[in-house]
Order: sequence, then structure tokens, then C-alpha cells
Amino acid sequence: MSDSNHTGTFFFLAGLPGIEAVHKWLFIPLCAMYVASLVGNSLILWVVRSEPSLHQPMYYFLLMLAVTDLGLSASTLPTVLPIYLLGLRKVAMDMCLAQLFFIHTFSIMESSVLLTMALDRFVAISNPLHYGTILTSPRVASLGLASVVRSVGLHIPAPIMLRKLPYCQNRLLSHSYCLHPDVMKLACVDTHINSAYGLFVVLSTLGVDSVLIVLSYVLILQTALSIASKAERLKALNTCVSHICAVLLFYTPMIGLSMIHRFGRWASPSSRVLLSYVHFLIPPVLNPVVYTIKTKQIRLRMLRLLGSGGAGIRDT
Repeated sequence: MSDSNHTGTFFFLAGLPGIEAVHKWLFIPLCAMYVASLVGNSLILWVVRSEPSLHQPMYYFLLMLAVTDLGLSASTLPTVLPIYLLGLRKVAMDMCLAQLFFIHTFSIMESSVLLTMALDRFVAISNPLHYGTILTSPRVASLGLASVVRSVGLHIPAPIMLRKLPYCQNRLLSHSYCLHPDVMKLACVDTHINSAYGLFVVLSTLGVDSVLIVLSYVLILQTALSIASKAERLKALNTCVSHICAVLLFYTPMIGLSMIHRFGRWASPSSRVLLSYVHFLIPPVLNPVVYTIKTKQIRLRMLRLLGSGGAGIRDT
């Protein structure tokens, strides 16, 4: 089907089914989550940029994580909030394809950043004396650029391939935003090529990243256990807690969502929507909280910013 035939093509998004009467009330917590994500990640960006003591590889990677979380929140917001506040479920094909491109791109980018953060923790624990010479600023910038190029490059073909497909009359999507497998299943023709490409992207990015993150932590644990002092061993492992929380927040709901999309015909529509919210909306909200609680320099800087007696706190 030619692109011109898609001029008037629309899809219909879904909110939480069965509770349409209270959708406007659900707008309040959802809006609060987006505001929390915007404020939290913006504060992380401001703190890392304004505090000279945080100009280190670990915090540069945290800055990258905050940027990807902001991008992910900005990608889902244009359709989620209008559904619950105004009942607007209709979305044009071009907007839908643009949204799924950005959602999947920032998701893969976040996975890449989490992998580089695992590498950072491995270098810091296994070779602390040469940490600064191994992870130099140019190398950190190169890792960030590689994450962007990989994420964008792998997802450019997806909306192009989807746009060439003819779609059936039933154009009701399963989520409050456009996702590649969700749009693809509405096509009226065979989609094995699209499905194979989508599987290739997932396995070559999220699959590879998750395996390398697990491998990094096996090596980190092996190195930590070889440290003679119990206090130093616990101190080394404690620096990984924030990253482990971020990894679990990102990968756990993603695995569940992938399983439901591919094998979960038994799953209820509401479980699909809720799990997708957990995957796409919760990590951008909680990541800044976790890193603020577990990172002393950021916590003290936040306290000074809020002016709640934090100015007098000193690092002991």
C-alpha cells in the first residue's frame, strides 16, 4: 500500500478497560507521575552539572540515564494524559509511528546506559587505582554517542516498514501509546518480516545488554569476595545498590510485557495496560529517588537546594 493511502488512517488507543467512569480521576496520579519524573530527572541534571565534585564518569552516566528517562516520559505523555482527561483515543498514523519510534529508541538507549553503568561499577571495583585513566571523559562521551547511534539506527526501519502495511478496519490498540508489536498485529497481511526484524532488534539490544549486565555483576561479585576486609567488601557492593535497583525497575516489567505480547493470549487487557505503565512510567519516576537516597553527594546537594537545613550538613 502506498504512503498516500495512509493519509486518513487512524488508530485508537486504550486506557484501563472496565473503569472508564473514573478515567478523569486517574488523570491526577498519572499527571503527578509525569511531574515527578520531570522534576526529579531535571534536578539530577542540574545537580550533576552544577556540582564540580560530581564531574566523574559515574555521575556522567547518571546524567545520561536522567536524559533517557526524560525522553521516555516525553514520548508517552502526549497520548496518555489526553486519554484520561479528555477521552481522546484517536491518533493519526504518522503521530503513532513517530511515537513508537521515540518510545523504543529511548527504551534501548536506557538499556545501553544501564550497561555502561554496569561497566563503570566493574572498573571502579576491580581496578580502582586506574579508574580515572580507563574511563576518561572522551571514552565516556564515546560510550554515550554509541548508545544513541545504536538506538536510533536500529529503530529507523521499524516505522518505515509499518507504514507500508495495509491495516484492517479494526484499529484498536492494546495500550495508551503506540508500540511496535501492537501496531504490527493490526495489519491485514503477513508480518513475518516485521516480526523477525522486531525480534532481532530486541535480542541484539535488550537481550545482549541484559546478558552483559549479569556477566558484569558476576565479575563484580567475584572481585568483591576476594577483598580481605569485610567492611571494604560491603562498601564496594554498596556502590552497586542504586544501579541494581535501576536494572530491576527497567528489565523486570519489560520481560513480563514481552511475554504477554508474544505468549499471553490468556492475559486480561487491563493487565497488559498496567504492566506497560509499570515498565514505561515507573522507572523515570523512581530512578531519581533511588539515586538521591543512595548517593550521598547528590542527597546533600538536594538538601542544600531545598534549604531545609541542608546547608549546615557536612560530609563526615
